[in-house]
Amino acid sequence: MFVGSLYSNRSWLNANGMPDGVPRCLRKSTPLISRFCCLVILLGCSRSLFSQQAVTKPLRLAIAGMSHGHVDRILERSRDADIQIVGIYETDRGLTERYAKQYGLRQDTIFDDLEKMLDTVKPEAVTAFGTTYDHLRVVQSAAPRGIHVMVEKPLAVDLKQARAIQALAHNTGIQVLTNYETTWYPTTQAIYDLARDQQGIGPIRKIVVHDGHSGPKEIHVSAEFLKWLTDPVLDGGGALMDFGCYGANLVTWLMNGAEPLSVTAVTQQIKPEVYPRVEDEATILLTYPKVQAIIQASWNWPFDRKDIEVYGLLGYVQALDKRRLRIRKHGDAEEHTSVSEESTIRFKDPFAYLSAVVRGEVIPTDNDLSALGNNLVVMKILTAAKESAATGKTVKLAQYH
Repeated sequence: MFVGSLYSNRSWLNANGMPDGVPRCLRKSTPLISRFCCLVILLGCSRSLFSQQAVTKPLRLAIAGMSHGHVDRILERSRDADIQIVGIYETDRGLTERYAKQYGLRQDTIFDDLEKMLDTVKPEAVTAFGTTYDHLRVVQSAAPRGIHVMVEKPLAVDLKQARAIQALAHNTGIQVLTNYETTWYPTTQAIYDLARDQQGIGPIRKIVVHDGHSGPKEIHVSAEFLKWLTDPVLDGGGALMDFGCYGANLVTWLMNGAEPLSVTAVTQQIKPEVYPRVEDEATILLTYPKVQAIIQASWNWPFDRKDIEVYGLLGYVQALDKRRLRIRKHGDAEEHTSVSEESTIRFKDPFAYLSAVVRGEVIPTDNDLSALGNNLVVMKILTAAKESAATGKTVKLAQYH
């Protein structure tokens, strides 16, 4: 309010919007008491302006790997003022040249040695956009240097790697976050709020999650991405890892971090001629004391989909996509649809969230969608699902404690 009145006459501001000369309220013709009050207000405003500049200082971010198809998101995002790409690690020269040309990347920010890059540019955080198998190596390099890490889902290729990442984070005090596209859907938070509303749908009884598309080759992902996305070592599996992690992440969140009692999974190679080394279809059944969850991960859907259904004792809510909800609560004669706006979520994307975590503005809790605690449970579920699919038996999760 005071700022608006003081800065309404901008004739005494320079091109940067800062004072240039003496404002009228401080001139000799103004009564002494008025000049004193004006000076106090101006000092407060200046302090506020400099504080805002400090808060909006861009996050110094490094990229480790560029073969993941989602790397374009951070490269696009770095055009905004709150993100500064200070270093990039990638050993594929052709890949770096392509992205350098597309996004105007400076050659002096590109390295083929991860540790050298981190020591040279000293980022506040590093985002991993290489293979899932390489996530552990990124954390091994960043953690001793006190650099926070964000990886693309899933956290690791197996539970052994995930636990190694957890130990490194614990011993060095860094944050290791896992990014899922669905975390930033307005409907994700809306469905959580509705599911936890005991007066709405009542206690949860069943959760059904569908994720996937027609297949990475069918949707024409890059050759670099396809090469490791369909590698059972570098990605830990096929559709089960690629899209089963979404459901495991959301179900764990909705269940307040509780681990399932058992995991049963069935996988198939419906297109072995296209994906000879990994499964392209997976269904995972999780049981809890009073809840069942069904995760359907597929590279065979006719359309892209990321949707979830939550059924309670008294009603249900279905997130059809990132904005549309279908709801029927206790007492409703029929279901109705609702649209969730992006303004309802605090962070618009993972990079704004990462910046807030690095700056100490947000402290993740164990069950947050991006948090290590939640994603350790996700890795237990995926590891048990692979074992169940391989043996044809239900797996008790207690054996992974």
